[in-house]
Amino acid sequence: MSVRTPIKVPESITISHFIKNYGKALKMELLTNNRGLGRRLKEGRVNRPALALTGFFKYFSNKCVQVFGAAEMTYLKTFSEKEQYHKLAQLAKRTIPCIVLTRNYLPTKAMLRLVEEKNLPLFRTSFITRHFINAATVYLEYEFAPQTTVHGTLMDIGGAGTLIRGSSGVGKSECALALIERGHSLVADDLTYVSLIDEHKLMGRSSKLSRGYMECRGIGIINVAEMFGIRSIRLEKQIDLVVTFRTWEAGIEEERTGLDQDFFAIHGIRTPHVELLVRPGRDMARLVEVAALGQALKAMGHDSAREFNEKLIAHMRNQ
Repeated sequence: MSVRTPIKVPESITISHFIKNYGKALKMELLTNNRGLGRRLKEGRVNRPALALTGFFKYFSNKCVQVFGAAEMTYLKTFSEKEQYHKLAQLAKRTIPCIVLTRNYLPTKAMLRLVEEKNLPLFRTSFITRHFINAATVYLEYEFAPQTTVHGTLMDIGGAGTLIRGSSGVGKSECALALIERGHSLVADDLTYVSLIDEHKLMGRSSKLSRGYMECRGIGIINVAEMFGIRSIRLEKQIDLVVTFRTWEAGIEEERTGLDQDFFAIHGIRTPHVELLVRPGRDMARLVEVAALGQALKAMGHDSAREFNEKLIAHMRNQ
């Protein structure tokens, strides 16, 4: 089983967007005018242009943030102002989006003159180069990650990210509300935005508009954080399990042993999947809770169904 909603892959983001969302966390200070903040980042990573400064541009990554650390700044300062300007101009002519100086380095006169002439954004940060690259790469991976939406409610149940799916009115939000009352956390209600991180990790979140809110049929919209406390919500969570609610009908067979693992694919990533039948008298919240905690145990190497099956086989052999 797999999700069929369209997958969106961002092509680029503006420098202005990057600074607005992550500039404070990265301690980035703008050293020039803001006329170049409309330039676009087209790759979700950063680049150190050490080789480019020597004139080697064959593998130069010109579409991403250019980071000048100790090596680049020390090398640049071995040249005259005129030579520095020429080397930096060779970078600028390849339409780089911006330059970031780490370790609070001050720009040289040649660098200041060039960025002002080209309206090229120049920043500095107190981060050491390695830490800035690591942090900025994480933020950019989120921005450029493939994204899709899944109709379902995402919960953090004992540390296991659990996506609850099902047709409209089947009881997803009511189940989530009961789980919140038991101390678990809501990530997204009804519509979950899913990003593929590092080509293997599915991260789910809600939209900014609906974050912390839930629709309860017959009651209306409620503010989960105000009712149950700030611990009742989470901004995002990795999806570890998908649970699908299905209305019970006569003749439907249910899983009895748990030996056969089903999967649900999002972004091509197969995630453990459980189908639960909804019928009067069943405590769906308790069943989802047990399924999530059972999946957490499996991730730790404890599979109850297989352990019992092995004991049963061993017992039969001894008879």
